[in-house]
Amino acid sequence: MLDHIGFGVADFKRSKAFYTQALAPLGYKLVMQVSLSEDGEDGYAGFGDDRPHFWIGTGKPLQSRLHVAFAAKTRADVRAFYEAAIAAGGIDNGPPGLRPHYHENYYGAFILDPDGHNIEAVNHLPE
Repeated sequence: MLDHIGFGVADFKRSKAFYTQALAPLGYKLVMQVSLSEDGEDGYAGFGDDRPHFWIGTGKPLQSRLHVAFAAKTRADVRAFYEAAIAAGGIDNGPPGLRPHYHENYYGAFILDPDGHNIEAVNHLPE
């Protein structure tokens, strides 16, 4: 349904490093970057598989928490995302597991990113 989404972050360099590590297990990588300064300390970073679908950028961070859910191909990918995100400095907001109150096969993991946004990896298929 969505083509892409983006939002401002408090520390571009820190958030870019976080998302580079956290999204790698899902097959998403930094595919485009636009620098606003010669030192590369600010700008925009686009993550995806073949083109950028998820953007972060220098700017004023949101005042409230944003929720973004990334599709994972397998439940193992959900677990790998969670582990990578925690290792990258994310804060646990719900470990990998079934969430049957959403639906029978909803398998997700939730972390808070460096700005406190609720970032999820989810798989909807039976194991």
